[in-house]
Amino acid sequence: MYRKAILSAAGILLAGMFAVTAVPGVSFAADTKKGTNTAASEEAEAGSAKDDDESKAAAEASKAEDAAGQKTETGAKTKKGKDEEITVHIGYEHDPMENPKAAQDIIVNHDAVYGYSPSPLSVRLREFVDIIDWTDEAQVEEARGKRIQYYETEEVLYQLIETMLDENKSTEEIARAVSKRRNELRLEAYIGDPDGLARVKKSNLDTYGNEEGPTIEFLYEKYGSWEAVLQKALSTNPGMDACLGLYDDYYGFYNIEEKVQLKIAEESVKTDEATGKKIYTVKEGDNLWSIAEKIYEDGTKWTVIYKANEEKLEDPGSLSVGMELEIPDAE
Repeated sequence: MYRKAILSAAGILLAGMFAVTAVPGVSFAADTKKGTNTAASEEAEAGSAKDDDESKAAAEASKAEDAAGQKTETGAKTKKGKDEEITVHIGYEHDPMENPKAAQDIIVNHDAVYGYSPSPLSVRLREFVDIIDWTDEAQVEEARGKRIQYYETEEVLYQLIETMLDENKSTEEIARAVSKRRNELRLEAYIGDPDGLARVKKSNLDTYGNEEGPTIEFLYEKYGSWEAVLQKALSTNPGMDACLGLYDDYYGFYNIEEKVQLKIAEESVKTDEATGKKIYTVKEGDNLWSIAEKIYEDGTKWTVIYKANEEKLEDPGSLSVGMELEIPDAE
């Protein structure tokens, strides 16, 4: 289901205006009937002016509502364009602001096409604050289309990951399979374009020493662990999806990432049979923040790990590969 902004042209209805003009008498000696008609004319004119005032007031109130972009019961809002009213549907079944990863990257923006725009304070999305006019229908729809095309490839990988998680495959097994399938998908995109395929294979060979793409050994050396290789293969961005009206469409992908995170945490932490304590072995590229994200899904809880291991850590940055850290339960 794709949510798209619905444009509906609406003309402004103006109330008709009319006036009743009294016909002047032929002589001073006008009869009583003439006077009665004149009085009726004046009364009608007064009534017309009253109706006219009420019509103007209603029109002004309607304009004020349009300018405010009021939300409807269906989660839509309207805002006034130069020549038309734009109906914008911003209601999501799942609230993006309840997703910590999305909430740190976006702000509520009632003028934006889908009700959200990148936050200037976001590390991942701040570069998009001004690249796209988030109130412009055409610009947002263009970006939305590109995002959908990207997800068409990623969906295959997420389905593979979910299947392997259900089969209780290890992080290494999943990382290997996903990396191999990603290379295949990139080459499949050039079916029917032999020249393009030849260029890509040559580029891969020059860059990775393998025309199919980066080898799993290359990726492992680059990222330092199977967990990191797999995490790099997961590239959803719920904040951007919310800005582009796609948050509900790919909500299931975010759940798969959570499953992967739990899998990584389970494999990363071992229980010492003698003491019953949970132990994490430091890997290449680790720091306390990344370890806390891996285990608690919250990097800010790195202090919990640091306090539990102060005796062996001179400072928060004094980690070494192979070091075993006690992992307490986080409150």
